[in-house]
Amino acid sequence: MEKPDFLAALFREMDMYRDAFTRFDTVYIGGGTPSVLTVKEAKELLIRVRRCFSITEDAEITIEVNPADIDLRYLKSLNHLGINRLNIGVQSLDANILKFLGRRHSPGQGIAAIEAAREAGFKNIGIDLVYAVPGQDMECWMNTLEAIISFDVEHLSCYQLSLETGTSLKSRHLAGEFAMPGEDVQLEFFLNTSGILESAGYIHYEVSNFAKSMALASRHNKKYWDQSPYLGLGPSAHSFRENQRWWNYASVERYIQDIEEGKPPVESSETLSPEQLCLEAFFLGLRTKKGIHMEDFLRKHTCHDWTGKKEILAKLEKEGLVEIVDGYLRPSRHGLAVADSLALI
Repeated sequence: MEKPDFLAALFREMDMYRDAFTRFDTVYIGGGTPSVLTVKEAKELLIRVRRCFSITEDAEITIEVNPADIDLRYLKSLNHLGINRLNIGVQSLDANILKFLGRRHSPGQGIAAIEAAREAGFKNIGIDLVYAVPGQDMECWMNTLEAIISFDVEHLSCYQLSLETGTSLKSRHLAGEFAMPGEDVQLEFFLNTSGILESAGYIHYEVSNFAKSMALASRHNKKYWDQSPYLGLGPSAHSFRENQRWWNYASVERYIQDIEEGKPPVESSETLSPEQLCLEAFFLGLRTKKGIHMEDFLRKHTCHDWTGKKEILAKLEKEGLVEIVDGYLRPSRHGLAVADSLALI
């Protein structure tokens, strides 16, 4: 599959949704490796986006980049195109960890990418990091964190390694090549990460995300957590509006085939019931530092009943997992570490 074929299909998919959404205040170019786009291709992509959709003047426009693909000249060109937020997939500054993860870049390239991004004029830089990797001890992780903190970037996403079905890491794990860290070790990584970054001035505003201020929190990602409508374009892309969710075929070939046949490349969709929307909103809300405003939540989701949960909430408060402040039910640091379990209350 050649890039021109893929981009042609992507542009045609944009046309299919031209009148389906009214206005967007974020654009996120991510998934896969968008930094393989030339400057000319990135420019054409943004022209098409603005041609097909109404984009606000102050929109947050993000592109994900791989440190192995970029240099100062390329980043300056992206900045001049109006891309105002850069997300760099550094993952680690340890060569052994990068090799284990199958990354193409070196620690030096990761550092060079951050420095070049700042020199290129980006004032909103996000870094992706991964922890609780087999073979990664706490000292190794702390060294990476402290080095990243020294760059004073605006946003950090620190993800615990997960093994996705169909990936080489998952296959290697099933073959017995390595063991994953236990729950106690994972918790230690999480708590140390949160403590160190908050001490460095970052707000731990979502399970995996930290920002220098809430104004620098990812506006795009917050849409997923508060059930705002969003449109995903391209293979494997997910979209959501009101009570509808749909997703595209993962296969690039099938994606292009459907586009060429003049039909949306949607693999499947689902209609969420009021109860499902309520449970999802509860689950997502407890993954954020802000938490859930209990009265507003009840006003919007009548299926939820706080009265029957008073004893459970009191127990969770006593255990230091949640707190209720100014009408908000919100998780503590330990609560964020077990957010998925909290959502079961």
